[in-house]
Amino acid sequence: MMAIINGLATILATITFLGIVWWAFSAGRAHANREASLLPFAVPDESATQHEERNAS
Repeated sequence: MMAIINGLATILATITFLGIVWWAFSAGRAHANREASLLPFAVPDESATQHEERNAS
């Protein structure tokens, strides 16, 4: 009985994983994925921020 439950849990986990992968890479998410990929470049550099703070003091 435990083997059947383990098998069903594995199948459910696999289906869930594949669903998330399908959703993440679907055409409808392309714009959001593109925006998210540019987020690291929208943050100012730490060295520039520290330089501005020193000049303001």
